[in-house]
Amino acid sequence: MSEFTVTGTIKTILPVESGTSKAGKEWSKINFIVSNNEGYENREQEYCFQIFGEEKVDNFLKYNSEGDGVEVKFDIQTNEYNGKYFTNLSAFRVGKTNGVDMIADEVREKVAGANSALDEIDSDLPF
Repeated sequence: MSEFTVTGTIKTILPVESGTSKAGKEWSKINFIVSNNEGYENREQEYCFQIFGEEKVDNFLKYNSEGDGVEVKFDIQTNEYNGKYFTNLSAFRVGKTNGVDMIADEVREKVAGANSALDEIDSDLPF
């Protein structure tokens, strides 16, 4: 199974939905919108993610709020019901990001690139 990742800001947290399955089990889920500017020509992209399960929903609400910078790891799931198909972006990990972390990652990438360039120069020296 593939793992997908989106980084952005929580734009909206929708109300918790709950109910009872045909088997009589209680369920709850929450949907939340993450936006970023990674669309065509830096246009805003919005993604609607779903978290299913009471404990997972409670943890999401405990640690996240609208306006938070997050990195969402998710799977794409498609289900059929009465001849119609529904696709969900099912989040399984939501981690916080902030400007400092993103800048630190960029600096690490630049340093790694500079170090590899220095290694190439050192290998050309005769001593």
